[in-house]
Amino acid sequence: MVTTEFSDLIGRLLEAMGQQMDAVRPVAEGLLLQTGDRFLFAFVEDPARLSLAFVRSLLGEVAPTPARLVVLSRTHLPPAFEAELQRAGATTVEGGRFLELVRGLGLGAYVGDEPRAAPPGPSRRLLPSAQQLDTIVHRARTWLDWGVPALALRFYRQAVALKPEFAPARVGIGRALLALGLAEDADRAFVEALEAQPGELDARLGRAAVLGTQGRVAEEVAAYRVLLEEDPQRVAVRSHLLAALISERAWSEALAEVDALLSASPEDPQLRYLRAGALAHLGDAVAAEEERARARHLGLARDREVALCQHLGLPPPELPPVAPPEPAPPVGAERAAPTDAPAPSPAGARGGTRRASGATERKTVPPRRPRKPGGRKPK
Repeated sequence: MVTTEFSDLIGRLLEAMGQQMDAVRPVAEGLLLQTGDRFLFAFVEDPARLSLAFVRSLLGEVAPTPARLVVLSRTHLPPAFEAELQRAGATTVEGGRFLELVRGLGLGAYVGDEPRAAPPGPSRRLLPSAQQLDTIVHRARTWLDWGVPALALRFYRQAVALKPEFAPARVGIGRALLALGLAEDADRAFVEALEAQPGELDARLGRAAVLGTQGRVAEEVAAYRVLLEEDPQRVAVRSHLLAALISERAWSEALAEVDALLSASPEDPQLRYLRAGALAHLGDAVAAEEERARARHLGLARDREVALCQHLGLPPPELPPVAPPEPAPPVGAERAAPTDAPAPSPAGARGGTRRASGATERKTVPPRRPRKPGGRKPK
């Protein structure tokens, strides 16, 4: 069974997140909490108690949509179990991410943090409800950017509960659901956002993205083109259109969209690399290589280049050549006289030569001349 401290932490955490639980079930590994939207939150107190059978039983409870499973643990999960969960499509929040969640909700004292004073500076002139809404939306966006849409969804829903007519929060719900692979639920969220604020651009973009997720890419492209006809200066729409054209492998049209975006940002390294990819697929290898070199010169990181190659369906870039290691000198080579040793300096030591800088100085002593019988050295 779970300890009192762990149970208290989870209760405070759920309260701060505004979670509405349908059912709570303690198990030997921790606590299981079922929400009204069929999400299952598994809080693991001690990952050492986990078993593969328990992990698979959790996945079975949310089948056939494993994205609805969220496993949270204060310490890191065993690699085999984490791989099993992520391979199935579940969300894991463990180790540092879990601690960040707790601290971000002001519960750091429950994980051993010392109380911190409020940072100095003028307070923002917002009503308490507006400040609360702003904080919640910021948390939601942060978790969505960090690739944890399940937690982003909880905070966006908390924002909607606080202000139902706030369209950006409903758009955020749609984006989080779309990232979880729940396309139909996402589309309903975008429709609700349009009902709250007709003409909301982000909601219209979201509905177009849902079409692409459902494999209706031609309809997705057509939706973006309608938005561009309304306003050709919408950079966000053109970026979405470019992504759809690349996924459709429509390289001539993709090249035209890249050029349109480059007219506003000619020094963008990622756009330059996307242009190189389109040119490569169109058969212009020389121009493609020039664009790659320019993108690298503009600061495109290698890991980003690899990711773009995967997105463009191109082979990964070759690694720079590595100089072969210098061969080790043969045994006894340090005793041999160097063949390229410099001539002795006029002011050098008597009878000796100096090696290159950093080497040990050695002196060569000339042979002694023989003495004549009688004792005196010959002159």
